Amino acid sequence: MSAQWRERLRTDVPASLVVVLVALPLSLGIAVASGAPVLAGLISAVIGGIVAGALGGSVVQVSGPAAGLTLIVAQTVATFGWRGACAITVAAGVLQLGLGASRVARAALAVSPAIVHGMLAGVGVVIVLSQVHVLLGDAPQASALANLRELPAELLHNHTPAVFVGVLTLVVLWGWRAVPSIAGIVPAPLAAIVIGTAVAAATGWDLQRVDIPDDILALDMGPVWPDASPSVFLAAVGAVALVASVESLLCAVAVDRMHDGPRVNLDRELAGQGAANIVAGALGGLPVAGVIVRSTTNVKAGGRSRLSTVLHGVWILVLVLAAAPVIELIPLPALAALLVYTGVQMVNLTHAQQVHQHREMPVYVLTMLSVVVLGLFEGVLVGMGCALLLSIWRLTHATVRAYADEHGWHVAIEGSLTFLAVPQLTRSLAQVPTGVAVGVELNADFMDHAAVTALHDWRTAHERGGGSVEVHELHHNWYADAITGRRSPARKVHPTAWLLPRVHRAVPHGARERLARGARLFHRHGARRVGPLLAELARTGQQPTQLFITCADSRIVTSMITSTGPGDLFTVRNVGNLVPRHDDGDHDGSVQAAMDFALHVLQVRTITVCGHSGCGALAALLRPATSATPMPDLRRWLRHAQPSLHRGGLPEGDGDHLTRLCQQNVVQQLENLMTYPAVAERVRDGRLELVGMYFDIATSRIHLLDPTHSRFTPVSIS
Repeated sequence: MSAQWRERLRTDVPASLVVVLVALPLSLGIAVASGAPVLAGLISAVIGGIVAGALGGSVVQVSGPAAGLTLIVAQTVATFGWRGACAITVAAGVLQLGLGASRVARAALAVSPAIVHGMLAGVGVVIVLSQVHVLLGDAPQASALANLRELPAELLHNHTPAVFVGVLTLVVLWGWRAVPSIAGIVPAPLAAIVIGTAVAAATGWDLQRVDIPDDILALDMGPVWPDASPSVFLAAVGAVALVASVESLLCAVAVDRMHDGPRVNLDRELAGQGAANIVAGALGGLPVAGVIVRSTTNVKAGGRSRLSTVLHGVWILVLVLAAAPVIELIPLPALAALLVYTGVQMVNLTHAQQVHQHREMPVYVLTMLSVVVLGLFEGVLVGMGCALLLSIWRLTHATVRAYADEHGWHVAIEGSLTFLAVPQLTRSLAQVPTGVAVGVELNADFMDHAAVTALHDWRTAHERGGGSVEVHELHHNWYADAITGRRSPARKVHPTAWLLPRVHRAVPHGARERLARGARLFHRHGARRVGPLLAELARTGQQPTQLFITCADSRIVTSMITSTGPGDLFTVRNVGNLVPRHDDGDHDGSVQAAMDFALHVLQVRTITVCGHSGCGALAALLRPATSATPMPDLRRWLRHAQPSLHRGGLPEGDGDHLTRLCQQNVVQQLENLMTYPAVAERVRDGRLELVGMYFDIATSRIHLLDPTHSRFTPVSIS
């Protein structure tokens, strides 16, 4: 047996067993909530693991019956009957298979996450409203609103055995993490179902329980073409295929960020899901989709290949065939409690907060409410319509503000300037007094002819009245190109471009004037944006979490390559990003002084040493005799880099030689840091982390030191 297979067996077999413990109770509960035979959930769990796991495009995603499909499956079963629903599952799988072969999987990612999260939240609310009735020992009503209306009466009735088992199951589910020593071994869903089942069995209460057919292998649950019009049938097929595909692909993308194995192939994943749904529907199972809870469990349990996903399906099949009588002991109120817990988890507050931060809360809320009131498919359509209207509004919306401060009058324009924004534009421009100097900050991602004409006509009239107008464009030169007739290539700037110097070397007035011009630009543009942050930092003081040691090279702009701002980095710069050893008695104390302040006053948690390609200081170290200019101070300082030169193993060739030296110098300076007692003590205690970083100027790529393998690896773009 190869080492690769031994490693897979070592990690994937235990992971598959952990996934089974989560998947088995959820599959049973989702089948019950969908109005399908209990065995259908188990069939889909087996098929999702084996077929989707073997054929899909993700090596760690676990597929099976999904809570997000519960509502649409319940509606399908109510409309077409169970065997008709199986036929729809088969047809949906064929459609998914065709879409995967057509390589359109990435198009599904165009659906707004606000719609997806709103849809899942709505489904969660529907599940909670329906399963609370089962938890209370009764049957759910036909709709979510009916469940809500009947709930007060249900709460007043006395269903002591069912309520006790259901509430006990909920208590275990929510309180299981309070015992981390056990929770790390036994998943909460399994523990809750086992405890609820044990209590029900010990008391002998007459409760509804899971019912599995005696002849499991008879498989008489297969698809039958429903007695419905083709249009109604195809609409149901499209709904199942759409929801299952979007949920699977979004889950695959999310899980892909959690592991470092092969990346997901979305088209193959969609085709694999289609094949699984064809088999599941043909055998009488629920629709299959990628499930985030099971997939996350798989990754956290150590799953690294398809073996864990496939084995989890095999283990479920073995359990169903060998332990059906044990499964039939599970009371339905316990499964209902598990679904109530799952439904509450589907209303994810973190996702809602992210949606709110991106100002898409109307889409989320409207989708959720529409799913609850109208149904899943209708709710998704309403959400898509709302998202489209919101996008149109954003594309046609602009913010125009005219104001005066100590530096004079300004007009700030942001957004898309179309003919729809012209009334707002002219209204704001009219606030500017006649004859004053005005700075127009034009941060437009688009300007049409009407907007350009309105702005230019106002500028012409203002200048005729004795005033002056200076237009600064931060994005594409829409205005300048329109009035000059030029067409320059589109250019975009980084969102923090206002932090970067905009003073060009071509300014002919000397260094002082260049600095003054840069200061004026900062006062006009940067100060307004960064001013509140700086004022807050002036009041509270700096609280950086990182000491950043890098080279004095002018090409290294620390805030740009780390995407940080004021107050984030406590920075030390010197020639060669060097750290003299603590036991070197003859050295410049500035680095040590900075470390003392960073460690004892600022209490930083990280020290980063950042080197870069083509370092002139280290190049001088390689060729000390080539420079005719006497630089005794530089030579004395560079002796702190001499150990980097003698670390050994440098390849031949000046280019490779210098690159390797620049990287080895970072490693050497990290070792030098460990000679300081305060640093070494904090590293040993876990209070401080040392990070090595290398910036390749030519490619604009950042590499981080992998301490395990003692090599620099590029940071991924995704």
